[in-house]
Amino acid sequence: MEAEKTDSEGQAPKATDVDAALEYLNHENITVMTEIDEKALVRKLDWTIVPLMWACYNLQYLDKTLINYANVMGLQEDTGITGNQFSLLATLFYVTYLAFEFPTGYLMQRLPTAKYLGANVILWGLIITLNSAAKNWAALATLRTLLGCFEAAVAPALILVTSMWYKRSEQPARVGFWYVGTGTGTIIGALTSFGFQHYESEIFTPWQIMFLLFGLITIAVGILTMIFLPDSPMKSRLTREEKIWAIERLRENQTGIENKHFKINQVWDCFTDPQTWLIILMTITMNIPNGAVSSYQATIIKGFGYTSKETALLSIPSGVVSCISVIGGGISSAKFNARGPVIIILLLIGGILGGSLLAFSDATNKPALLAGNYLTNVIGAALPLVYSYSAANYAGHTKKVTMNAVVLVSFCAGNIIGPQTFRDSDKPQYLPAKIVIVASTAVAAVTTGVLMAYYAWENRRRDRLHLGLEHKKNSEFFDMTDRENKEFRYRW
Repeated sequence: MEAEKTDSEGQAPKATDVDAALEYLNHENITVMTEIDEKALVRKLDWTIVPLMWACYNLQYLDKTLINYANVMGLQEDTGITGNQFSLLATLFYVTYLAFEFPTGYLMQRLPTAKYLGANVILWGLIITLNSAAKNWAALATLRTLLGCFEAAVAPALILVTSMWYKRSEQPARVGFWYVGTGTGTIIGALTSFGFQHYESEIFTPWQIMFLLFGLITIAVGILTMIFLPDSPMKSRLTREEKIWAIERLRENQTGIENKHFKINQVWDCFTDPQTWLIILMTITMNIPNGAVSSYQATIIKGFGYTSKETALLSIPSGVVSCISVIGGGISSAKFNARGPVIIILLLIGGILGGSLLAFSDATNKPALLAGNYLTNVIGAALPLVYSYSAANYAGHTKKVTMNAVVLVSFCAGNIIGPQTFRDSDKPQYLPAKIVIVASTAVAAVTTGVLMAYYAWENRRRDRLHLGLEHKKNSEFFDMTDRENKEFRYRW
């Protein structure tokens, strides 16, 4: 049967206003999906979409932190750069990452999402490959700047893909499954760094070979992404019946699937929404320590008095802690249908406990310092739940794309500030930077509590004002924002 189109006023919306999913359903006969059918479909999606998303995010995190491992493998000595110049390399990446978020968000809405993502993966793989030929500060700075331009696409694209395929209750776990690439990236990078430190050659240094290897792997994954990751359910390799089911099961999200028409009113809606500014503050403050940890993990461990090879091996538990906390946080959030409480717990463990051990333990107490260093990796596990907020609580395709960019701009801002707290004058303990980790995480935890209170208040307000509201057929696919759709309720 044909899906009927009426907007919240009872009028037929324009073709450009509705979601592409509704246009697809208008030309298809709806078939009944049983619980067994849905479980089989979700299992199929999990095995075909999530692994590619993990591969992209794993390489995104690994590639941007390779310079961290290269630094303890002799990068500074071989290229003649100073410690402050190395800190600036971390900053340059996030400056262009930030600058490209809104342009890449616009392009992502206008172009096929998965193809755009795959193209960017290929391009940043090329940049990583060229790092093997860098001989001085100018070359490293140029390549680091370009890397930020292309990696800017990955997180917003994956958030968008997740919201296209999964229910709001399913999203935290799926975001966690691809975001766990931060942990696996750490483990792979540490093992690779250790292995290549045993490599000797008069032609290439160990860190040059490392950049060359992962650059080529990234290019290959980008090609696979362009071929196998679908741009939307409507354009996927699913059967006709499975496409309909994939769309129909997302009605309850009330966030739509895809609309290629840019709507400036939805951009305004995003920036005048109170939740946006709370999420901005929360994301910046939780990523100040993340920027420090991701760029200086190996440097901090080496500062405890370990050799370069020992540092590489001692970095592995950081990845393990990251994997456990990300998966645990995602599954817990999905099981209890609550993101905020899990975020606060992760921040308390990683930032307050881990940061305090790192900052205030005696300089000779290596076990406590290492434990604190490892626990700070728990902070990063809160970020995929912030991504999940963006996917679940923002409706209207342009508003979703805009908010994804806003979250990543905030992520960049925190990561730009973080590395700058590590100054040469504070070596080797970097005490001021470690204190910043504790303080900024505390602010993020308090802001999360305020955001939860706002969602609860807004849901109660809507229940009171719109009691007995009549449901408008197919309004789930009218590409309305969450503030326009009076039936929308926020997940906290």
